[in-house]
Amino acid sequence: MGKDQFRLSGFLPYRLAVLSERVSHRLSIEYGKIRGLSVAEWRVLVHLSRQGAISVKDIHDCVNLEKSRVSRAVSRLEAAGLVEKVPGETDGRLVEISLTVAGETALSDILPAARAYEDKLCARISRQDMDTFCRVMEQIHSVLDDDPEAKRRSRMDLQRPDIERRSAGSLPSGDPSL
Repeated sequence: MGKDQFRLSGFLPYRLAVLSERVSHRLSIEYGKIRGLSVAEWRVLVHLSRQGAISVKDIHDCVNLEKSRVSRAVSRLEAAGLVEKVPGETDGRLVEISLTVAGETALSDILPAARAYEDKLCARISRQDMDTFCRVMEQIHSVLDDDPEAKRRSRMDLQRPDIERRSAGSLPSGDPSL
């Protein structure tokens, strides 16, 4: 295939990146309206709600963001009183991050809007199409899992996503980590 025949708009990696960015950006509008949070801050809060007190490195390994973005998000969340840093239980030199009561409240404020937007995204997708879509995504992940140069999936990404329908046109509350 010559360069004249290559169309970026038809290139699967590009299409996936554009879709992911569009969805994340749109959801960030919801987080911003409700609590003024960025995507990185949202992901950190969600992960802390699932894992409890953990290090920035552990958060980085699970939320698919660069360590510097996680560090900046944690700093902003700490300044806003939504997370706190405490010395690690086993090594006082390490710092663990945990949600504060205000952080739990912020997450509770945002989750309904995140779930409603997930429902909106999926409203036009049949259960069969969603099942196929999830299988295809898993097959793409499998190819990457076999590639020694590809970034490894996080522990969170290895957990089976909850794709069963709650009712016609909506998905269950899963892990809204976008």
